[in-house]
Amino acid sequence: MPQQPLSQVPDDVVWTWQERGLCRTADPDVFFHPQNERGMARLRRDRAAKAICAGCPVKVECADYAIRAREPYGVWGGLTEEEREALYARVPATALPKISHVAELSADASMLGHAG
Repeated sequence: MPQQPLSQVPDDVVWTWQERGLCRTADPDVFFHPQNERGMARLRRDRAAKAICAGCPVKVECADYAIRAREPYGVWGGLTEEEREALYARVPATALPKISHVAELSADASMLGHAG
């Protein structure tokens, strides 16, 4: 998987939250789809990742990072690539939120019918 360009990583990013993520003990393949995965296989994998995220103590911090960094791959903080793309289309890059509003954006993505 290609490295994230440093220009997209927010200047104020803090990484310590990652040490508490439930994903640390899960198979990374659950969070990142194989090339050309489609249909029910992708939906099942996304749902499995979201189930792990649902109980994660750092879900909000994870989603905050992924949204602000415009993370192009995987399920982060319970949001799929497509859900994050829908949020990017609605929120100008200069107005991307920091942690406090991520839960609201996640709820908005669910209401748009993008959540699995």
